[in-house]
Amino acid sequence: QSTWGCIILERKKMQNISYCLEKLWKKEIIAEEEVKFLCENLKPIFMKESNVMKINSPVNVIGDLHGQYTDVLEMFKIGGNPPEVNCLFLGDFVDRGYHSVETISLICCLKLMYPDKVFLIRGNHESRLVSKVYGFYDECITKYGPDNLVWKYFTDVFDYFPISAVINDSIFAVHGGLSPSIHTLDQIRVLMRFSEIPQFGAFSDLLWSDPDDEEEGFRNSPRGAGFIFGSEIVNHFCQLNKLTHITRAHQLCMEGYQYLFEEKLSTIWSAPN
Repeated sequence: QSTWGCIILERKKMQNISYCLEKLWKKEIIAEEEVKFLCENLKPIFMKESNVMKINSPVNVIGDLHGQYTDVLEMFKIGGNPPEVNCLFLGDFVDRGYHSVETISLICCLKLMYPDKVFLIRGNHESRLVSKVYGFYDECITKYGPDNLVWKYFTDVFDYFPISAVINDSIFAVHGGLSPSIHTLDQIRVLMRFSEIPQFGAFSDLLWSDPDDEEEGFRNSPRGAGFIFGSEIVNHFCQLNKLTHITRAHQLCMEGYQYLFEEKLSTIWSAPN
């Protein structure tokens, strides 16, 4: 009887996710209660994932989306939808664009439906402090009313997002970049991530830092968080951790991607407008 109860509950959960996906593919927002259901069911999935997820290719790697929902749908149209393809998102799902609600709802639905096919990394905009200033909070008020809890549900689940991934044991994927406090992947694995993004420290650096091809070491970032890092830092980190490449997002690239440091590092940008 207990087994049948679990089967029925699981079937109902999948039906709820399918219903939400059906609405989102039609560019409709899901209800506040559906957002709550989505976020509460995602937390135990994220809790099982490491700070450094292990992913095998083939996988589509996607950079900042920033609420540009029409472009997200076009991306899936061109690149394919899960479960036909594996997807790794490098963070910054929300803010700046006008459809952050739809964007984060869709990606979270796909993660819940296909947890072994869809992988999410936290970006610096997946935070209460940043998303309250750059658009996501106001969008939730506009679309759900002044007393809604949608922004709270999503920002609570952001605290559970993993920090990084390694593809094929050779490509390190992170939202921002490297940190002077982090030399090995094992140091990332032991970071306490289940919180708001701190203003300073290793966790913050991984989400805020940027590369510069005229730099060799580290220097303070003009962003006010994280660091600017150069070729020597990238080469040392890759050599120490037996990596061949670092891929990240976080910076605007007019062509959608950019290589630095003799193609040892790539930046991916997926928000064309």
